[in-house]
Amino acid sequence: MIKNKSPRAKHGPRGIELLYEDDDIVVVNKPSGLLTMGTDRDKSRTAHTILNEYVRKGNSKSRNRIYIVHRLDRDTSGILIFAKSEKVKLLLQEQWKDTEKKYLTVVYGELNPKEGTISSYLTENSAYSVYSTPDSTKGKLSHTAYKVLKETKGFSLLEIHLLTGRKHQIRVHLSEKGHPVVGDSKYGKSGDGYNCLALHARSFSCTHPITGKLLFFETPIPEFFNRLVGRLGTGKEELSVTS
Repeated sequence: MIKNKSPRAKHGPRGIELLYEDDDIVVVNKPSGLLTMGTDRDKSRTAHTILNEYVRKGNSKSRNRIYIVHRLDRDTSGILIFAKSEKVKLLLQEQWKDTEKKYLTVVYGELNPKEGTISSYLTENSAYSVYSTPDSTKGKLSHTAYKVLKETKGFSLLEIHLLTGRKHQIRVHLSEKGHPVVGDSKYGKSGDGYNCLALHARSFSCTHPITGKLLFFETPIPEFFNRLVGRLGTGKEELSVTS
């Protein structure tokens, strides 16, 4: 196991933390508020454009480019993996169901039971809001496993194991259960006074599509979470790559 492996570049991309890089992939810790990629409605600076600039090293004519493997919502922070070729992108997406993705979130209230799986068929309306439907022909079956890590001051810190990856899945499932994510203005308490969404893609585990090595990345608990529920454990979370 290689622990605390440093990125190979002396100068990382501006505005985003580089966790790992090799000839095939780039792994970053996306801050809250940054889009993964642009949309027809929003052309602002994104993680994708930042990393394209990074791999081109200032040469606009460079053929180097970054390929999007998956996305995080704008207000969700945490681990994102990108590919450096179409081939690697497709290989990563082919094994996506076997990729383990865990999140941390702080929600309102205390959950019972303290561990379980929320399942429903999720669909989206014309206002781009996601919700559960009893009609299996209209929604996609979605599963969100959760475990309570800590409870304090009307908040609960949860570890989420994302078993399927639908749009806004974690936020909708927890909101419909009566425990919205702190700072979620779309599905949570409007005007709750928090301008940061308490949802973070904390760890990521997959097989390297070229080398076959097992890759495992883990980021520290965001400081915003610590302010809400206090510090958890030793605080010695680390980034590692396992072979």
